[in-house]
Amino acid sequence: MTIHIKAYLASAALIALTAITPAQAEVTLSFLIDNNPDTVAAAEALVEAYQKQAPDVTIEIEQRAGGGEGDNIIKTRLATGEMSDVFLYNSGSLLQALKPQQTLVDLSDVPAQAKVDQGFKSVVSADGKVYGVPFGTAMGGGIFYNRAIYQELGLSVPKTWAEFMANNEKIKAAGKVAVAQTYRDTWTSQLFVLADYYNLQAAVPNFAEDYTNNKAKYATTPAAMKGFEHLKEVHDAGLFNEDFGAASYDDGLRMVATGEAAHYPMLTFAIGALKQNYPENLADVGFFAQPGDDAAKNGLTVWMPPAIYIPAASQKIEEAKKFANFVSSVEGCKIMTDTNTVQGPPLIDGCPLPADVPPAVTDMLPYFKTQGLTAPALEFVSPIKGPALEQITVEIGSGIRGPAEAAALYDDDVRKQAKQLGLSNW
Repeated sequence: MTIHIKAYLASAALIALTAITPAQAEVTLSFLIDNNPDTVAAAEALVEAYQKQAPDVTIEIEQRAGGGEGDNIIKTRLATGEMSDVFLYNSGSLLQALKPQQTLVDLSDVPAQAKVDQGFKSVVSADGKVYGVPFGTAMGGGIFYNRAIYQELGLSVPKTWAEFMANNEKIKAAGKVAVAQTYRDTWTSQLFVLADYYNLQAAVPNFAEDYTNNKAKYATTPAAMKGFEHLKEVHDAGLFNEDFGAASYDDGLRMVATGEAAHYPMLTFAIGALKQNYPENLADVGFFAQPGDDAAKNGLTVWMPPAIYIPAASQKIEEAKKFANFVSSVEGCKIMTDTNTVQGPPLIDGCPLPADVPPAVTDMLPYFKTQGLTAPALEFVSPIKGPALEQITVEIGSGIRGPAEAAALYDDDVRKQAKQLGLSNW
């Protein structure tokens, strides 16, 4: 009887102990992303892989609109404390508008940060703290070129603007369109100005800071004027397709892919569209940085990908940081490059490029392998980008307005934007 009582008591104690010892807690994280199909595909692949590693974690993906509507959603939800546990948003100057020191979690101590590109960290930082991890690869702003035309005419990739224009004259003399322009989609007209920023900062290292503080202007900075002047020069030389005013972005991609045009100034995010719409021509499209005045200082203006952030109001910060660490790991990076078309080099050290990347991506790699040959685009280092730039560049590229007048007009547009942002010194 005594033995039975002892066994019963031991069994009861074990049951009681089991009852008060909780199983590993299950956690549900919310993850807000934009509704771009590539974003959705990458996010779903990351979540699926992470949930296999952390079976007690469920991540629910929520989609939002892009553009201005998406910006308003982000700002409103942060302001009201209703932001998802993890969210995807722009890096660079748009991040600063979120006041990260007040609204976001410091991710400097996430272990995977040790392998994140320093240039990327610089555009998701404030007051020495890093608030984001990269979601996707870097992109370049420069010039796509048709490799078959270059081979046919015996041309070399230009390292200076003078060499670029000399190539254009040879292409024009051969009866071909030298430079595709596509002003039906007005945003495409900005590339000769925006992609020239590496050359601008190489000539005037403090331009971004002085520009933001109302101490430097496009119209009074000769190096900043170059992009406007280049656009006028290529127009005046008769290098464009005849229908440049009506042609679309898709037309520009078709022209450079099929050899209807030798060049198309564009961001390398277009590689995805090229792969989808002109897969048989993808190997004929190369890429180079917009050349400046000095071949020894030939470098690339870089557009950084968006980042993963965690709101300070989240109740699940530690679990969210573990997911952010996975996204920015070599494994997470590889999942993204395997899921979507690679638009440029990964920003995670040790993350391999797929073996079948197109030549336009391979052409970007040398710029990233040498310190100092890349610079983030101005919009990543200054909060000011006047909204009228694309209309102004259409006018220059159409011969309607000259560079000096256009630069002064843009400076005024920038002034209005700075006042709307409430920046000091304006």
